[in-house]
Amino acid sequence: MKTLVIIVDGMRPDAIADHPIAKKIMKESAYTLNARTVMPSVTLPCHMSLFHSVDPSRHGTTTNTYMPQVRPINGICETLFAAGKTCAIFYNWEEIRDLARPNSIVHAYFVKGRVYGYEDANNRITAAAIDYLTHYDVDFTFLYLGFTDMAGHQHGWMSPEYMHAIDNSFENIEKLICALPVDYQVIITADHGGHDRTHGTELDEDMVIPMICHGSAFTAGADLGIVSIKDVAPTITALLGVKPDEEWEGKSFLA
Repeated sequence: MKTLVIIVDGMRPDAIADHPIAKKIMKESAYTLNARTVMPSVTLPCHMSLFHSVDPSRHGTTTNTYMPQVRPINGICETLFAAGKTCAIFYNWEEIRDLARPNSIVHAYFVKGRVYGYEDANNRITAAAIDYLTHYDVDFTFLYLGFTDMAGHQHGWMSPEYMHAIDNSFENIEKLICALPVDYQVIITADHGGHDRTHGTELDEDMVIPMICHGSAFTAGADLGIVSIKDVAPTITALLGVKPDEEWEGKSFLA
């Protein structure tokens, strides 16, 4: 069994509720449109909480500037590496590099979205992930798609430009799912939502995120209920038969 987590940065649940590709994938998946992220609902703190299964007050990164942990917690990649598993990361926002310690990753692929444009960067990292994952066995892969967040900040959440970024993201997700072997378990989620041209507050528009679990380990059409972004790391380790870190606060969707 192989696992893949896809983050669509700044993806609001109401942006995908009637999206044709998203609806098709959700029909084949266990999912909820009422999952919750953490405060502050900002990209790097939320990603750190996804990888380390604790609140920002515990891991210490509360802005988009990474802060080394005073009392370090192992994240997904460190925990899997210690168990003999392999991890890969594909991303187009440079700060994602801080989510895992370098010696815990076997492959990393980065395209700078601010230079090449996030739409092109989304396409390029998806193509790179398809090429790599169809040639090499990797236990856990993380794919970060940043186009939606950029569109939200520049044009506003739920604007036509933002919805175009949602289209691009799900076109790439569909390509990836179709290309992967059937034993892949795929979790599609967001770090946060957004409102107007910003995010970071406790408003539902910022805090509520979708959570879609696609693969044979999950029951198609099942309602995941109100789950947390902190539950992703324990779910990945459960899928791979690895004990979660003892300091993680989340619970596996499989429990």
